[in-house]
Amino acid sequence: MQKKLRSGYTTGTHATAVLVACLVEQFKHNVLDTLEVVLPKEKVATIEVTQEKALEFSTIKGDNDDIDVTKGAKIFCNLQKEIPQNLQEQTPTLLQLNKSTLYIWAGDGVGVVTKKGLKITPNHPAINPTPLEMMQENSLSIVGDAQSIFHAIFRVENGEKIAKDTANAKVGVLGGISILGTRGIVKPVSTSAYIDSIETEIDVAAAFDDNVVVFTLGNTAVDFAKEHYDETSIVEIGNFVYDASARLKKHSFKKVVFITSVAKMTKVAQGFKNTHNKFGTIDFNEVKNWIQNDLGFDLGEEEFVTLKGVLETLPKEYHDDFVQLMTKKSVEQFHLWLVELGVEVDEIELITLAQKMQCAVSMKEKE
Repeated sequence: MQKKLRSGYTTGTHATAVLVACLVEQFKHNVLDTLEVVLPKEKVATIEVTQEKALEFSTIKGDNDDIDVTKGAKIFCNLQKEIPQNLQEQTPTLLQLNKSTLYIWAGDGVGVVTKKGLKITPNHPAINPTPLEMMQENSLSIVGDAQSIFHAIFRVENGEKIAKDTANAKVGVLGGISILGTRGIVKPVSTSAYIDSIETEIDVAAAFDDNVVVFTLGNTAVDFAKEHYDETSIVEIGNFVYDASARLKKHSFKKVVFITSVAKMTKVAQGFKNTHNKFGTIDFNEVKNWIQNDLGFDLGEEEFVTLKGVLETLPKEYHDDFVQLMTKKSVEQFHLWLVELGVEVDEIELITLAQKMQCAVSMKEKE
């Protein structure tokens, strides 16, 4: 029987909890150790909090079965009337709580947005719209008709270190992690989280330069791309070739570049929308037929299980032509996918990296 995967709660839910605890102490003169946070879709989360000192609470982001670098992170909120000092340069986010005003600040370990293209405008704390809405909705009844001005400073223990395992620095979130969440709940589906990350990087790339976006698959492809393109335009897509392409539809890139190894490019040529092995392996009989029909060389009856084996058997004088062939077939497949997805670009360029050579094939949509 398959184990049921555990869900958890987002950093946004936990940040809301510690803010609410601070407000309850301030306005209700009560110190909580457990409280309920109302989530989007009218769901409710029960979160444990700890008072660190007067008007400062912490919580530990719980475990779940998703691939989530913020699991176990300790999130703090401090509430004060004075404008905080000695923080990284930023513009606080303003929340109106009935007649009171609350300014939200990024403390140690919480990032500040520095680039366009994210859901938060530059120079503001990296706290996404849904967590901010949750903070506001959960605070209104606590504050009531009070007329006050307060400052809430969020921080995350070791947040800057944790952020190094995310794409934050690349998309321009500096100083720590982002406070995220769209439903308040972390579902144990790492695929969804990864695709969300890809979409964010595409959004930032579009805000930076809508002329070109560069998809990379594999570390070698990333290194190659960094030598030839601005890093902000580069998006590491993992194996999610088709899903990443679908995220292009809301933008108007003129050119899409895709860079990977000859093995992954062969899978794209064969129509694999996701190139992870769990979705299937290369059809080597088809590869043999391509080599015979397009290159005029017969690999015979030998059975192959790796592309390396094919290349070791194929005479060296055919290697460049083979890489060129795989790239050409892949760009044709890529074009079909973009048409299917309704993504319009002027040019598609695929670059295959093979040993000490690279092969580029372009297709212009108007051709």
